[in-house]
Amino acid sequence: MIPVTTERGRRVALFGLGGSGLATARALIAGGAEITAFDDNPDRVEAARAQGVPVGDFRTGGLAGYLALVLAPGVPLTHPRPHWSVELARAAGVPVIGDIELFCRERRARAAGSPFIAITGTNGKSTTTALIAHVLRHAGRDAQMGGNIGTAVLSLEPPAPVRFHVVECSSYQIDLAPSLDPTVGILLNLTPDHLDRHGTMAAYAAIKERLVAASRTAVIGMDDDYTASIAAFLAAKGRKVVRISTTGKLDEGVWLDGRHLVWARGRVVETVADLADAPALRGRHNAQNAAAALAACEAVGLTPAEIRSGFASFPGLAHRMEQVGRAGHVLFVNDSKATNADAAAMALASFPRIYWIAGGLAKEGGIAPLARFFPRIAKAYLVGEAAPQFAATLGDRVAYEISGTVEAAAAHAARDAALDPAPEPVVLLSPACASFDQFANFEKRGEAFRAAVLALKGVAPMREAS
Repeated sequence: MIPVTTERGRRVALFGLGGSGLATARALIAGGAEITAFDDNPDRVEAARAQGVPVGDFRTGGLAGYLALVLAPGVPLTHPRPHWSVELARAAGVPVIGDIELFCRERRARAAGSPFIAITGTNGKSTTTALIAHVLRHAGRDAQMGGNIGTAVLSLEPPAPVRFHVVECSSYQIDLAPSLDPTVGILLNLTPDHLDRHGTMAAYAAIKERLVAASRTAVIGMDDDYTASIAAFLAAKGRKVVRISTTGKLDEGVWLDGRHLVWARGRVVETVADLADAPALRGRHNAQNAAAALAACEAVGLTPAEIRSGFASFPGLAHRMEQVGRAGHVLFVNDSKATNADAAAMALASFPRIYWIAGGLAKEGGIAPLARFFPRIAKAYLVGEAAPQFAATLGDRVAYEISGTVEAAAAHAARDAALDPAPEPVVLLSPACASFDQFANFEKRGEAFRAAVLALKGVAPMREAS
């Protein structure tokens, strides 16, 4: 835990008592703050009270006299309309902040120069966060990983001169962190997302920009117009910017040449890493993650050899292109996190010969946008409610069967792939669907696939995903 000593003796209101909210409440209490916590869910309020958190409904008395409102990131700050707690804070002139802001203040107070890497982007930020933390730990560094990736930032070990903090930041968290100032800030990409919470794409991009704007080194993707313009703007202001691209050559920065990451620094152009040596980093999307990790890790002092070794040993994230096992020349990959066609496209683009398990609760548009990948699919195994719809889309372009369940699909795909003479046929669960017709969430679906694969005769498990 990081006791928030910067708020010692100060009256602080806290709204939102889910996992990160409770962690924030405990950190504030441990640091000596005088807090009053609340939530719209009475069960959460009672659970917090039972854990010794001072709770109270500050709607009645307002927030006059409080010095901050700490808001959980899931609570609306501006759109579709500010939450009532935010309106109370504004009426009282009380600043509204979040747990990332508290971490930044505590870092400046305890160890202002301690290495802090913050990662954001519409896609890929969790994998990039996990990859950087893995590379640092593999190289013998003390690396704390948290934030939006699932571990509340204030539940990590406190900042210290030689302790690295690797923190994934959502747009909601950045919006509540006005003094965010990482050693390295990473902005991977921007596509329209969360506009119900930010109003417009311009507002969404402006919030994401804050993460890199005050960083000592800004690592920014160049493969979309939004991030490219942010990189140009910061560079024009004299900020240190490392550009990364997987779609074209750069005169300055890290770019993808086939399977190699190349770093161009003026006239010096160096091949730094061969991603063929990193099996968990297949695909162009993972190349972007690796390029960002390479730039960030070098910026905080790692050598190219340390970074390459970390890439090679990275096991990947569970349910995101997770390599589950191998039976002879057949590879089994769990990409259950692919809950729509855009996400499934990343996996389908990564393998040349695929036995594809797809289906579940269909999203709008189904799998029609994936037609360009159909030539890669040896056979499809369709499950869940979407099976008839997906069968109609595949028609006579792709061989398929309606397997019904993930377990049956895994067994049938393994049987067929074993007979394929291709060098590495892949049994791929990348459903392009929500899971809710058969599973509580995509994690449960991925776990069912993993269990089914590992129960098959002759399957050797891969390293466990982080």
